[in-house]
Amino acid sequence: MNLPVSLGIDLGTSELKAILMDLDGRVLAHAGVRLSVSRRHSGWSEQAPEDWWQACLQALEQLRAHEAFARVACIGLSGQMHGAVLLGDDNRVLYPAILWDDSRAIAEAEQLGSGFAEVTGSLPMAGLTAPKLLWLQQHEPEVFKAIDCVLSPKDYLRLRLSGERISEMSDAAGTLWLDVAQREWFAPMLRATGLVPEQMPRLVEGGAASASVTACGLGLSSGVVIAGSGGDNPVAAVGIGAINAGDGFITLGTSAAIVAITDHAAGNPASAVHSFCHALPNRWYTMGAMLAGASCLRWVTRLTGTPDEQTLLNQVQLQLPIGQPVPLDTPLFLPYLAGERTPHNDPLLRGGFMSLGHDCTPAMLGYAVMEGVGFGLLDALHAVQSAGANVGACALVGGGARSEYWAQLLANILQREIFTLHGSELSACIGAAKLGFLAIGQGEALLQAGMPVKARYLPDATQQPVLDARYRKFRGLLVAAKTLHE
Repeated sequence: MNLPVSLGIDLGTSELKAILMDLDGRVLAHAGVRLSVSRRHSGWSEQAPEDWWQACLQALEQLRAHEAFARVACIGLSGQMHGAVLLGDDNRVLYPAILWDDSRAIAEAEQLGSGFAEVTGSLPMAGLTAPKLLWLQQHEPEVFKAIDCVLSPKDYLRLRLSGERISEMSDAAGTLWLDVAQREWFAPMLRATGLVPEQMPRLVEGGAASASVTACGLGLSSGVVIAGSGGDNPVAAVGIGAINAGDGFITLGTSAAIVAITDHAAGNPASAVHSFCHALPNRWYTMGAMLAGASCLRWVTRLTGTPDEQTLLNQVQLQLPIGQPVPLDTPLFLPYLAGERTPHNDPLLRGGFMSLGHDCTPAMLGYAVMEGVGFGLLDALHAVQSAGANVGACALVGGGARSEYWAQLLANILQREIFTLHGSELSACIGAAKLGFLAIGQGEALLQAGMPVKARYLPDATQQPVLDARYRKFRGLLVAAKTLHE
């Protein structure tokens, strides 16, 4: 039988991944191509959209060797959110794509103010898309005047695949230009950044058919349908089965986030909590976001000259066993290497160690970093709960989920059951492939199917007194950290 296959493509910041998946949810093949980030100035973060397309072509070339490639009937896309791809009237890219962790638009975010936050689901922040366009208007006026359309990153891949300028609700919600409750472009915020609705792509839902592949030389048959798709966090949620109100998960990748699915728009802009549209209709999610997550562990691994992260994790487990309370004089770490969103909304905030001594070891620094990220997630959890979202047991996804030590530490800090999943490193690709099947009217049963649980981690009550004391000290350091950039 010639059973259909879905191609799921996830455009991350550091890597583009792609999979072939069948209707039983089996991943038949996967490919990956690394990407690099340009930082021309302090606080800037950019990529060339052409590099994304070339990475996509390389990934498809890798997958073409598999017999299932000939059966691709649909494509789903996932991608890094909040990026700005600027197109002229001929679809030419006018400027490097400004990414989610770019902080050049701090003043412009403040200029936009909070007047529309209840409608757009978030306070204006430098990392979101709208302030970046205000920055361009003020600093690159010739580029700004030439803009005919603004796309999110994964929608640029759709443009190259199909020639169509289309986006969907979840990525649109991350721009700050969407009325998240009504799921339509919000003209007052567009006008505040010098734009009009006509410069925005057409919107569809994530599981709807959006376009068909027209690009030549890809090895795909004519008529392959491209789903509306979604941003990386909501599509990963689809991948792991977090699709109903009350479902929750934690992403621990380059950045980190705690996400709670809701059946209505439910944010708390004052605490920098986002309320965004899910990749599925009539669903939303409330999110507390950290700008640095597992990247903090990569950073401290390099800083200490440790060969790799696993070696450092092994040293941490040996010196500070997870089943024993950590000594109170162990260093503390503020995880703000790239500023912070929830709950501080301060892109200039910076990280640091406190309580270092001559006896401090790489293992102690490694522990402090993992604990500090955990405390940052606890701050985010409190903020998400303040929006009225219910957060119970949480799946843990992303590169940080590979560490059993970190998973147990998070369970202890958050006082929640944490569970890891088999295959979660491909959750965004899998979610994209599921949305692809929906776009051709198939795969409804796949939505309810999550991923098999790999391990469960329950809070260790014996750790709570020490962690509570350390969290209070962690919170007390924030005032000093803020004064350093005033």
